[in-house]
Amino acid sequence: MIFWLNSYFLAISRSDVSEMMNDINDLKELLNYPKDIVITTHRNPDGDAIGSSLGLYHFLKQLGHSIHIITPSEYPDVFSWMPEIEKIVIYDIDPEYSQELVEKAGLIFFLDFNGLDRIDKLGELIEPVKATKVMIDHHLYPDSCADYILSDTTASSTCELVVDFIKSLEMTRYLNDVVGDCLFTGILTDTGSFKYSTSAKLYRTVAELVELGVDDYRLQDLIFNSMKEKHLRLLGHCLNNRMEILEEYSTGIITLTKDDYADFDIQRGDTEGIVNFLLKVKKVKMAAFITEQPTIVKISLRSKGDFSVQEIAKKHFRGGGHKNASGGFSFQSLESTVNRFKKLLPRYKEQLSIQ
Repeated sequence: MIFWLNSYFLAISRSDVSEMMNDINDLKELLNYPKDIVITTHRNPDGDAIGSSLGLYHFLKQLGHSIHIITPSEYPDVFSWMPEIEKIVIYDIDPEYSQELVEKAGLIFFLDFNGLDRIDKLGELIEPVKATKVMIDHHLYPDSCADYILSDTTASSTCELVVDFIKSLEMTRYLNDVVGDCLFTGILTDTGSFKYSTSAKLYRTVAELVELGVDDYRLQDLIFNSMKEKHLRLLGHCLNNRMEILEEYSTGIITLTKDDYADFDIQRGDTEGIVNFLLKVKKVKMAAFITEQPTIVKISLRSKGDFSVQEIAKKHFRGGGHKNASGGFSFQSLESTVNRFKKLLPRYKEQLSIQ
């Protein structure tokens, strides 16, 4: 069974609304009795992935459930302040315990990803288990890998949808400042401090979280003012030595090599947000951050306005994401991947032109 909660209620038929309410009632019933619950999110979790997972975790704890969060890989150190983040089980580090928890679970939540391939080998563990599965996500084209799906591609973040989920269950009395801190974190990071994917509904949601006691200034400080010296030096290196602006195509590119990773001791999360600096250039409409990893080359794409990078990521780099923020990867060398990306630009020249 699938229920869709989106911004277009006027377009939903009576039968669709009835089915959606039946699904919500089913989920209420499932949550009425203590269960072993697993929450999982995508590889290389970002603020929305971690925030939604911990927000849902602290909400469900109040209902008396036994809950574990499993991530495929480690989370960025910038989020280490978040309450009980140290309890997250990391599949890459402890696959046996992860398997034990998955096989024991009666209910599994998929947060901030739209298909089991986004969680790699963890997905192979989860697919055959008989637990009830619930997906909450805002990415395009969700797979039918869950029994219940809350999907809204117009939402700012999965954290915003977790608030909607709690409201739909009529359990807002369990929305407290701890839950709010986690969910506000994901909203802040996925919107770039309210620069992207905003809406009147989002601001109303954020106001409600602040009324619960969320200190937005404190969270901004914890998330964005906790850089190490090496992070600033790395940013300077990227902008001074690794940036290329292709004015003809209104595109900016930053690349990092394996040597750069060694020289700056780059760890998970250290490059977060660097791609967005390219969009600060007035004549840049698309930004590409292309990095040489141990076995693949990763590409992160961002854009301004109505230009969609999701198509480029999906068609050419085995990836996907959102209209203005997507990513993918290549098995070619860094140089070959960059050249391949540049050769794509002429076909998008008209769309990329800035009037």
